[in-house]
Amino acid sequence: MIVTKIDTFGGHRDGVYALTPGTDPGTFFSAGGDGLVVRWQLGKPDQGELLAKLPASVYSVTLQSDTGLLWIGQNYDGIHLIDPARKEAVGSLNITTSAIFALDFYKNDAFVALGDGVVAVIDTESRAVRRHLKASDQAARCLAINPVERELAVGYSDNSVRIFDLQTLDLRHVVPAHTNSVFALTYSPDYRYLLTGSRDAHLKVWDVEKGYALHQDIVAHLFTINRIAYSPDGRLIATGSMDKSVKLWDADTFRLLKVVDRARHAGHGTSVNSVCWLDNQTLLSASDDRTISVWNVQ
Repeated sequence: MIVTKIDTFGGHRDGVYALTPGTDPGTFFSAGGDGLVVRWQLGKPDQGELLAKLPASVYSVTLQSDTGLLWIGQNYDGIHLIDPARKEAVGSLNITTSAIFALDFYKNDAFVALGDGVVAVIDTESRAVRRHLKASDQAARCLAINPVERELAVGYSDNSVRIFDLQTLDLRHVVPAHTNSVFALTYSPDYRYLLTGSRDAHLKVWDVEKGYALHQDIVAHLFTINRIAYSPDGRLIATGSMDKSVKLWDADTFRLLKVVDRARHAGHGTSVNSVCWLDNQTLLSASDDRTISVWNVQ
């Protein structure tokens, strides 16, 4: 495997926490501790478009595919909705005074992971909260949706992962997953496995069809795993960590293929907070060093 750094995007004035692909090829959005939400185009690192400037940190930016709206989770001030085509705000939802750590969609629902342990379920058409899922007193840090089994997985700061029924919203499973906070999780593209990453630096693989039995436990990083992302073709897994590295793994065997760090690849100098694939060869990483790196993976 050959990994080459092809660009660096700078412009944020604080750590970059969130990345998400745009609707047009080669575009993506970023947000971070400076409250800035920016749209970028590959190959044009000096031409970022400022879409919003919010007064607090942003940990989550998610594109609603059917409307094209950006849902932005602001620290302590709810959700802001932005139309990136018109570059203007179209609404806000003051659903919480807690931090918003993650946000995702399933059909007409938006699921929002909050710092007070609640997962808010929002009707995307009426933009009204229809349910609060309160299963822990500690923060809900990450979430992932399995449309095949109709399940919602939520990782918490109490070291566990909870699995909810997407239709009834009942709690199905409690998985005592890690020895520290669960900061990252994702389902495999075939929804056979759930991958989780934690402050304990372990990457764990859970067999969904066997009731989330532990399939593999990997000491993957030196410090916290902040994000896990599959490549679009499902062949590779990228993890980003507080140990300043991005690691690439074989999605079939979960074998480590490549370490992308400062010493070997002119990588980041501080925590890698997010990783995001734009296509099978283009990987983004965002860091506390205020930059976004673009990697070509061959």
